[in-house]
Amino acid sequence: MLRAFLGLPARAEGIVIFAHGSGSGRMSPRNNHVADRLRQAGLATLLLDLLTPAEEQDRRNVFDIELLAARLRFAVDWAAADGETAHLRPAYFGASTGGGAAIRAAVGDARIFAVVSRGGRPDLAGRDALARLAAPTLLIVGSRDGPVIELNRAAAAEMSCPHELAIVPGAGHLFEEAGTLDQVVDLAGSWFLAHLRDNTR
Repeated sequence: MLRAFLGLPARAEGIVIFAHGSGSGRMSPRNNHVADRLRQAGLATLLLDLLTPAEEQDRRNVFDIELLAARLRFAVDWAAADGETAHLRPAYFGASTGGGAAIRAAVGDARIFAVVSRGGRPDLAGRDALARLAAPTLLIVGSRDGPVIELNRAAAAEMSCPHELAIVPGAGHLFEEAGTLDQVVDLAGSWFLAHLRDNTR
């Protein structure tokens, strides 16, 4: 059993499933801010804890990318089976290690219409997953997050899917600086809506 918050705006056509870096994204203030803005743009959101409370006690689980990816796939399957969400096309929004998990989970799943990674570690998905990824993927990194910028550039070089690397000026790893998280929302929302429309024509 995984705990989650589901947000369903009227006339939504897509649902964004969140993968937080700690494994427990349901209460993340940054993810909740992003989710609120995405719902205003007409996208449904699912913020869930990828780990149970017992699993959280073992820090190794936070870096178990395959475990986190499996939980994301489970969330997509749940959404596809639930009457309220079955009609919604799924996408992933990953943060930190959740970015790697989102990419790993999207590989081989044609249902996923897009992936966005915020301050993420796409490199943790592995070179094989990066090469096989088909879903259009946006990598967002803060300009003050130097090592992570380089990791994202290296990951992008392994991708053959449609992808972009966006660097937010003045932002650190957590996008706590004034206005930087709103820039993330604008970039992510535009990416999701553009590729959702591409897939529904």
